[in-house]
Amino acid sequence: MPDLKRLHADHAPAVLAFELANRAYFATTISDRGDEYYDQFTDRHSALLAEQEAGIAAFYVLVAEDGTVVGRFNLYRIEDGTAELGYRVAQHVAGHGVATATVRELCGLAAARHGLRTLRAATSRENVASQRVLAKAGFVPVGPADPADVGGKSGTWYQRDLVLR
Repeated sequence: MPDLKRLHADHAPAVLAFELANRAYFATTISDRGDEYYDQFTDRHSALLAEQEAGIAAFYVLVAEDGTVVGRFNLYRIEDGTAELGYRVAQHVAGHGVATATVRELCGLAAARHGLRTLRAATSRENVASQRVLAKAGFVPVGPADPADVGGKSGTWYQRDLVLR
């Protein structure tokens, strides 16, 4: 089973490889990040680490036994006990319960490690797989998402209240 690890500077090459290997797959359900994202990846990775250090975000990678990254799970816009959740998993592990199990694990970490009480996640109406992941992980729909929140598409906000341990 892959291991969920907090993002560190030395994850950069594996995260970039994950993003590039799965770029076309991700673009089938979410907006493509564009060439600039990949061209400036080192700077973007450093910026994420700075956000994490400032406490306004927490970034995690799901690492396989061979050291490859097979998923990214992010808590961002952390404020007043609430954060937004974003995630993506590699095509070769999709559909095997990896995202659901990891979102559940992250919910526990969000409460225990980050003191969060509520997580929110937006997904497009077309992204049925993500909707299933959220529902199986205990999230419920709470209203429409602005297209700006889901790559210009119509979508729904989901929410899960967390239990502090």
